[in-house]
Amino acid sequence: MSAATRVSISARRERLLGDEAGSFAVARFVRITPQKARRIGDLIRGESVDNALAILQFAPQAASEQFYKLVDSAAANAESTEDLARGSLVISTVHVDVGPTMKRWRPRAKGAANRILKRTSHLTVVVQPADVVAAKTTSKKKKGGNR
Repeated sequence: MSAATRVSISARRERLLGDEAGSFAVARFVRITPQKARRIGDLIRGESVDNALAILQFAPQAASEQFYKLVDSAAANAESTEDLARGSLVISTVHVDVGPTMKRWRPRAKGAANRILKRTSHLTVVVQPADVVAAKTTSKKKKGGNR
């Protein structure tokens, strides 16, 4: 769909995709530390949806289950709202942002207490057709590389 036919575009979609074809899925307040989640995000960034799902299915990390659901949801969103073929979708962007930290305490010797920080993450996965992602990467290379 073009931007002219879409009545209202959410600010999040505008920020993530703009007028380009594609879809996204967001999971907020996930009880996984951002550092551990970024390892999995880096693993699947740039992969096709089917290949990423296969990688996530057999990855031993706990964050891979959350990312599996997120990639599957983003692909389903692209199929239903944008009428895109699942086989042509590529994971173009993966964001792992820091969520709120729950502060707990653990009793220690002599009446002392240690802090326990239970960190959370906000996960975002953006899927786009492979030709759109390829066109973006070639235009970046022509403009002068990474900025």
